[in-house]
Amino acid sequence: MLEAGARISASNPAADILDVAARCFQERGYQATSIDEVARGVGATKGRIYYHFRSKPDLFAAVFRAGMEMLAEKVRPVAELDLPAAEKLRRMAQVHVVELIRTQPYQRVVWQGVNMHLRGATTPDQREAFDELVRTRNAYGELFRAAMEAARQEGTFAFDNPSVVLQVFLVSLNSPIIWYSPRPGETEADIDRLASQVVEFAMSGLNQKEAA
Repeated sequence: MLEAGARISASNPAADILDVAARCFQERGYQATSIDEVARGVGATKGRIYYHFRSKPDLFAAVFRAGMEMLAEKVRPVAELDLPAAEKLRRMAQVHVVELIRTQPYQRVVWQGVNMHLRGATTPDQREAFDELVRTRNAYGELFRAAMEAARQEGTFAFDNPSVVLQVFLVSLNSPIIWYSPRPGETEADIDRLASQVVEFAMSGLNQKEAA
């Protein structure tokens, strides 16, 4: 993550802009964030930002898309493992929460974008882009639904409505978007332990059956 006033790197300038934009959108929200603020954050001119992103909505959508890709790149390989479904679901959930914490500014933008979409607080052009992004997010959620339903079929979990359970499960996993703050001296092991607590709480809602 770039700090305020950091310079755009020559190797991947667009990624550096996304890092700063994600932090700005996280801290100030979509409406209060300006391209000028993002430009100041990367030590560049506003024109340099527009060279890579044609507008603030375009920049916001790019951060949203990047946030989803960050999660999917970590979780999809786990979803493809040949494991008992319940163990696969637990591992997917753990990877999801750890990556969500590590990329919290991006994931906060995803959360903001979904809320904007649900409220209809977008222009017609934005709605088209957000429709695609929300479809991508929903497809990602289906990875968890598949593992949950497979675990139910294997007899590990007992629940009635997969759609409702999936949403509650994902809300629990995504909760660090709202309340997590890095602590001084926090290590990767600390993040893993924190993620495990979130996952344990989410998994407990699936009514795991006792072994016979």
